[in-house]
Amino acid sequence: MSMSLTKFTIEPRHCALRYRHGVLEQVLPAGRHRRLRGQRLVVLDLRQRLLQLAPQEVLTSDGVSVRVSAVVRWSVGDPVAFAEVSDDPAATVYLAAQVALRDALATLTADGVVGRGAALPAASITAATAEVSRRVGADVAEVVVKDVIVPVELRAAAAELATARRRGEAQLEAARAETAALRSLANGAKLLDAHPALARLRLVQSAPPGTRIVLGVPDTSAPADGD
Repeated sequence: MSMSLTKFTIEPRHCALRYRHGVLEQVLPAGRHRRLRGQRLVVLDLRQRLLQLAPQEVLTSDGVSVRVSAVVRWSVGDPVAFAEVSDDPAATVYLAAQVALRDALATLTADGVVGRGAALPAASITAATAEVSRRVGADVAEVVVKDVIVPVELRAAAAELATARRRGEAQLEAARAETAALRSLANGAKLLDAHPALARLRLVQSAPPGTRIVLGVPDTSAPADGD
């Protein structure tokens, strides 16, 4: 904000609260304004900002401790409330996000946290944070869960479980393929038994090149026993 003896300028995406004799007189938008005698200005930045949450130790519903970090994207929504309700509105936003994060993870088991990773219920976390932050004039656009760190033992158990599942699926697929092959062989055997000529043709087709094949023909001229 630039000032002269009679006028001053408020930069874009900023505003100023004009107080005279301790009483709020006006909320000034960006632009050029006239300077008044006895005024006090509180200039606020209305641009979005990021608030980093340090890794939080959170207990899941089954009592496992996990570490979660997040980022809050927020801005000033109500300049008057932001300046007058709390002496540290950003701390209120931080605390609201902390509590919302803990409440959200407290409803999940450790397996659920491992399975979902950073894809936690961000919408409910954002809504709970925004509701509290609105009281101090802050608008919360989004709470982004960055990292979910679970104990080493839990990660190892999850990896072993995933490996066992993949191994079981592979074995099941191999068993299905073997069953299908046996069923096909059985059907083929039945077909050859029912059609001897087809069996002989199949024998000829399967013989390697150069093989001499002699097919015997029953002798119908031989006398029957007892003649």
